[in-house]
Amino acid sequence: MTSGERGTLVTVAVAVNAAGNSIPPFIIFPRKKFQPHFIRDGPVGCSGDANPSGWMVEENFIKYAEHFVAHVRCSKEHPCLLLLDNHESHMSPDDLDYFKEHGVTLLSFPPHCSHKLQPLDRSVYGPLKKYVKGGST
Repeated sequence: MTSGERGTLVTVAVAVNAAGNSIPPFIIFPRKKFQPHFIRDGPVGCSGDANPSGWMVEENFIKYAEHFVAHVRCSKEHPCLLLLDNHESHMSPDDLDYFKEHGVTLLSFPPHCSHKLQPLDRSVYGPLKKYVKGGST
């Protein structure tokens, strides 16, 4: 999920399971260097990183991978499935190896697929964007 405000972009990566449980968000700030105080008042357990553009890149995604594994506590003995969009930052060999070593199977949606194939667009991001914009839920 991304949010642009007056030309500033902050990316928020979340994971939600079919039962409605979630892990704390991973937030990417538009800065050269991440500072812990960026998330001081954020949700319990949230983590973050920085990238000058505010977009997620490969270096951010490997940190998200570590965040995900730490919160989901998956392993080869207790595997899990992670559904992803087809963003290029998710496809580095290091990321794929990391997930494989920790029992995470990745399934990527086709590029430019409709929001109907991306479950969080309707169930999480849509209502959240409406709420942030001041609409009723």
